[in-house]
Amino acid sequence: MTDDWRQGGFGLYVHWPFCQAKCPYCDFNSHVSSRIDQRVWVAAYLAELDRNAPDLSGRVLNTIFFGGGTPSLMEPDTVAAVIEAARKYWPVSNDLEITLEANPGSVEAGRFAGYRDAGVNRISMGIQALNDDDLRRLGRIHSVAEARAAFDIARNCFDRVSFDLIYARQNQTLADWSEELTQALSMAVDHLSLYQLTIEDGTAFGDRYARGKLRGLPEDDTAADMYLATQEICARHDLPAYEVSNHARSGAESRHNLIYWRYGDYLGIGPGAHGRLTINRQRYATETHQIPGEWLKAVNSGSGDLIRTPLSTGEQAEEYMMMCIRLSQGLDMERYTKLSDSPINPHKLTQLIDMGMVEQDGTILRATATGRPVLNAILRELLAD
Repeated sequence: MTDDWRQGGFGLYVHWPFCQAKCPYCDFNSHVSSRIDQRVWVAAYLAELDRNAPDLSGRVLNTIFFGGGTPSLMEPDTVAAVIEAARKYWPVSNDLEITLEANPGSVEAGRFAGYRDAGVNRISMGIQALNDDDLRRLGRIHSVAEARAAFDIARNCFDRVSFDLIYARQNQTLADWSEELTQALSMAVDHLSLYQLTIEDGTAFGDRYARGKLRGLPEDDTAADMYLATQEICARHDLPAYEVSNHARSGAESRHNLIYWRYGDYLGIGPGAHGRLTINRQRYATETHQIPGEWLKAVNSGSGDLIRTPLSTGEQAEEYMMMCIRLSQGLDMERYTKLSDSPINPHKLTQLIDMGMVEQDGTILRATATGRPVLNAILRELLAD
C-alpha cells in the first residue's frame, strides 16, 4: 500500500493562524494579535518546508492552500516566498492550483494583485451571509456591501473565485435562505461552499447555547429542508454538489480539497495544521503545535510537529471511507478492501442499498440523495464490525 496516496495526489497546506476578530461560531485554530512580524513567519514556514522536503522527494505537487485564520492578512511577499520554496522542492503539475482564503474585511485591490503576482490563482472568500443583521450576529466585521465589493475585486484579479455561506442561522426561514442562495448564485463564478451552522463546544456560540441563550435556531426539520433546497436550487443553476457542502461547475471543483476527500497525501505546516504523509512505506497522521508562539519555538528547536502517528491499514481504510463517501462520485470498494484487508460488510451493504441510502455501480459505492443528509449514520453501519 506504499503508493495508495497517489490515487488522491499530493498537496501543501499552509496555516496562517491570525484573524482581526474571533467569530463566535468558529472552532478553527485562529488567534487575534496586535503585532505580527511577518519576517519571523516567513522564516518558520521555509524552515518547515526545508525539514520535510527530503522525506517527500520524487512527488509532483498538485496544490497549495493558504488557510486560516485569515490568510488575506499575509503580506503578498510572505505568500510569494512560500510558493517559491515549494516550487524549489517539488516539481509541480501543469495545472497547479494555489488557493488563498480571504475575508472581505481584509481585502484590498493592491494586496490581491500582489497575491496574483505571487502565483495564487484561486481565492476562497468567507462571506458567510448576504444579510447585515445576520453578519453582525455571526460576529463578522464586514457588511454585505463590503463583501460584494471585495468579491468584485477578487473576480477582477482571479479567474477562479469561491465563497462560503452559512445557513440554518438564527431566525432564518426556508424562504429567507432560498432567496439569499439565489442572490449568491447570481454572483457565483464557479464554486460555492454552503455550510449548515453547527454549534461547537468551546466556541462563544457553544457557551451561549449551553446556557440557553442562543435562541432562534431552526428546528432540525427546517434545517433539513434548507439542505434539500440547497441541492435543488444549486443544481438548477448548474452548480451541483460534488461534495456534501461544496458545489461547482464541472471542472471547477477545489482540487486541494479533493486531495483530502480522495485520501491523498498532504503536508500541513503552521500552527495547528494537520497532515497525512506516506514516508518509507508508512502512512502517518501529523499534527503541529496549536499556539502560534509554541509552534514558532518548536520550529526554532528543529520541528514544528507535535505528533506524528503511524496509521494501521485498518485506520487508513476507515479514514478513506469517511472522506470519500462525502463525494458525489463515491468511493472505490476495491481500494477500501486493499487498505483494510477485508471487504465492506456485505450484510450491512445490502441493507443500506435496500433502504435506498447507498447505491453500487460496479466497484463504486456512493450515497444517494436520500442518504447524503445522514452520512454519519451510514458510516456507522458500514464501519460496524
